[in-house]
Amino acid sequence: MTTTTLAGTVSTQANVYFDGKCVSHGITLADGVKKSVGVILPATLTFNTGAPEIMETVAGRCSIQLAGSSTWQSYGPGESFNVPGNSSFQIKVEGEPYHYICHFG
Repeated sequence: MTTTTLAGTVSTQANVYFDGKCVSHGITLADGVKKSVGVILPATLTFNTGAPEIMETVAGRCSIQLAGSSTWQSYGPGESFNVPGNSSFQIKVEGEPYHYICHFG
């Protein structure tokens, strides 16, 4: 099911990953731009990407390790990181949940 607004469409069906440790909702803006908004509970998870992504931190903190890298980088509210398309990254969330907006493309 979706809800349509003047600004675009929001998927009311949640995307649930990793036994509920990550939950997101897809958004398609009126101009066709796709995003998702979600939350990741404390865990260390690996995500694969199709399109390039910009992960914008809304609340909480995370550490990420991009594919092919041996270093972890930390991000907090107001910060973002880029993930190449057709790649992967590990994300580690400790303490409070990590809230994000994912910008695709």
